[in-house]
Amino acid sequence: MHEAAEKPVIETPLLDLHKSEGASIGTWFGCALPDRFHKDWLAEYRAARESVALIDKNYRAYLRFGGPDRVRFLNAVLTNNIKDLKTGSGVVSLFLNPQGRVQAEIETYATEESLFCVSFAMIRDALVQALDKYIIMDDVTLADETELYGTVGLEGPRAAELVKSSTSIDLAGLRDLEFREVEIAGISCGLTKRSPNGGASGEFLVLRRDVPQLWELLREEVGKIGGRTIGYQALNALRLEQGIPWFGYDFGEKQIPHEAGLQDSHISYTKGCYTGQEIVERVRSRGQVNRVRVLLKFSGEEVPASGASLLADSKEVGYVTRAAYSPMLQAPIGMGYVRRENSATGSELGSVSSKVIVIAPPNPLA
Repeated sequence: MHEAAEKPVIETPLLDLHKSEGASIGTWFGCALPDRFHKDWLAEYRAARESVALIDKNYRAYLRFGGPDRVRFLNAVLTNNIKDLKTGSGVVSLFLNPQGRVQAEIETYATEESLFCVSFAMIRDALVQALDKYIIMDDVTLADETELYGTVGLEGPRAAELVKSSTSIDLAGLRDLEFREVEIAGISCGLTKRSPNGGASGEFLVLRRDVPQLWELLREEVGKIGGRTIGYQALNALRLEQGIPWFGYDFGEKQIPHEAGLQDSHISYTKGCYTGQEIVERVRSRGQVNRVRVLLKFSGEEVPASGASLLADSKEVGYVTRAAYSPMLQAPIGMGYVRRENSATGSELGSVSSKVIVIAPPNPLA
């Protein structure tokens, strides 16, 4: 399904604003998003680590499921438990093909009258087609609402403080992926809690027409407490340091969930049948897979390219999926896949230009 990433770059709601202000634009998740806003991307990185960062997250696809059979339908095609999802809460799942390979990562949020699914714009068309194919006898409606909404996020140790001052919502009282309806300066938003760095952060879902106004309002507030807008050069490094894999980069249609290390976070083993379950259960009962996703540290100064080979005893045992320079470790780090026997923390590998060691994610709050 990732062939969608090879299509023309998808334009996003804040693109013109970013360009007018001199941001460097790159392609991330198949979308035109900022690489960086400032000449020094490390300043953006430090803002996310030390204060608060404002992030353009407009790489999403938004699908809404209605009808009396919506819960039963999604519970039968996604890997996590949808049937017990309460209004105002969300859960992250995978959409697998019958062979158990990952077709999409999907967050599902329960409202009183619908299930709202969030995935990736780069696979939007293929995902809608694939999900629609499973609607046969169920009384379910599927609406593609991608063109209606946009998302911006606040992240960092002062993010919760800014969310509370802007909305009166205390993120400490919410679980991850819980959401509330709020207003910021008259703009209606859906506020969702996330904790990618161990601390609470907030995301705002708004009507697409309101995204630029909300961005400007939040940028002003972020600046007042020493924060910054940040681009994906800094965010890429942060997510690697946190050990968080990205769909379309670190896992996708080439992997099954256990290879990608998603078996504990994205799958329910008690919910009943779903597409691809037979493969997932077979792997779980067997207890292992031949290759697994790992976090890597490189000894050289050069950041390896995606697809770079990983070696053990001069034999290829894996490859790099994504890499960046880590300010925390003062070295390039990356994710990749290696054979299970080479995957333990501390395992030494090699690449074309450097030595490589398998590491555990460093503490992002250290």
